[in-house]
Amino acid sequence: MDTHARPPQRLGRRLYEEMRARIADGTYGAGTALPSTRALAAERGLSRATVALVYEQLAADGFIHTRPGAASRVAMGAAAPKPAQRASQTAARRTHTGGVSALGARVAAMGLVDAEPSAPRDIHFAYGPLAGSDFPTQAWLRALRAVERQRSPRLEYEDPRGNLALRTALQAHLSQTRGLACAVEQIMIVHGSQQALDLCARMLLDPGDRVLIENPGYRMAHHTFEAYGAKLVCADVDAQGLNTGPLARMARVQLAYVTPTHQFPLGGFLPIARRRALLAWAAGQGAWVLEDDYDSEYRYSVRPEATLQSLDSCGCVIHVGTFSKTLSPQLRLGYMVLPPSLAEPFAAAKRLADRHVATGVQRALALLLENGSYARHLRRMRRAQQARQQALVAALGQHLGDQVEVQGAASGLHMVVWFRALSADLEPALVQAARERGVRVHPIGPFYHPARKPVPRPAGLVMGYAALEPQAMAAGVRRLALAVRDVQGLPKPRRQNPASF
Repeated sequence: MDTHARPPQRLGRRLYEEMRARIADGTYGAGTALPSTRALAAERGLSRATVALVYEQLAADGFIHTRPGAASRVAMGAAAPKPAQRASQTAARRTHTGGVSALGARVAAMGLVDAEPSAPRDIHFAYGPLAGSDFPTQAWLRALRAVERQRSPRLEYEDPRGNLALRTALQAHLSQTRGLACAVEQIMIVHGSQQALDLCARMLLDPGDRVLIENPGYRMAHHTFEAYGAKLVCADVDAQGLNTGPLARMARVQLAYVTPTHQFPLGGFLPIARRRALLAWAAGQGAWVLEDDYDSEYRYSVRPEATLQSLDSCGCVIHVGTFSKTLSPQLRLGYMVLPPSLAEPFAAAKRLADRHVATGVQRALALLLENGSYARHLRRMRRAQQARQQALVAALGQHLGDQVEVQGAASGLHMVVWFRALSADLEPALVQAARERGVRVHPIGPFYHPARKPVPRPAGLVMGYAALEPQAMAAGVRRLALAVRDVQGLPKPRRQNPASF
């Protein structure tokens, strides 16, 4: 090709400069296939000859490779700047000085970041992820294919509360498994429990309103309430969950956020007397109660207890659940059971936020609930997670023995492990020592609200097991035991063959 191709005509100059800039800044990565000249011409309202001339000039300048009968691709030599350089260039181009809202400023100040990915060989005791092999792939694919065969003649927006078939199936499922009694109109399908928390904060809280939270507790919920300007009121947690005794002495709150079935993170199970006391207190306060039932499907040695929603006689409980812990967090499927008085306002808010959850996955899940596939999957998951829980408890007993105390292992997908000989201020050192030995663990300290005066306690870790197999957990606990020795400064045992870990 002539390396001195004439530059594009005036109508194509802007396209040429744009594509060259996008290749240079990495938007179009090396090897990316570009649209055909015919397709791009139609898209941009240019003649095909003009686009062809642009491609010729980009090829002549070394930015793309062209071949007859094949797609033009970005050349390997047209590398983007390094990320740090690109960030500095982007910052240098910023000239707009406008600010964000008060809510935006509060969110930015929280410094929320995604978790750092684990190295391939790391053993990660994370809470949240599930094992990919546990997903009911065949049943899900059959349901999706059935949904596609039943395609509606009209592609239109759904009810913001969610697909009617799914809400109807979920109504029956929740009645059978959790004892909930509600109308279909009270059920709303959401993008996971986090969206449910955000909707509650937006619809029920004004800046300055007080929210009762468990301490320690689920910090992402706390951040959501704080983002909308709420003031958090901490309530202590013991082995049975929220301590309801001091509630009568507290000033009025607008909302109480609780995890009664498996307190997060300590794992307490709120007894019936405390459940009734909480509801009576909320009714007297005129407060809403947000019941986060995030992993109630997993009970190993505790009997199911009535939900707050099923005990509620005054319509103050908002029940929230999720399929992230039974199917996959990547599906972003959760639900709310709303008091009748909130059903319509929340539907309007959902319409404003995102219209509705994707229809296809809702209909597929409805089929799994209707034909019994979900119930069978849930039984398999309970057995699998109980086996993992038992394997982790056994490994902790074998390698750490009476150095640790396990709490909250009777249900759920995680447990808290307390290290009797290590003080709370050694948690960061323990996490780092474990990381150096190829184990990712998470300290319990960040789950305590920072404004509350800390109480004396030993170092603790929140250890999830749903994504790990027994062999990996045993290896991870062996490494963790060595990390404990590192922190204690004890003599290290004779070095073993790394391959055995």
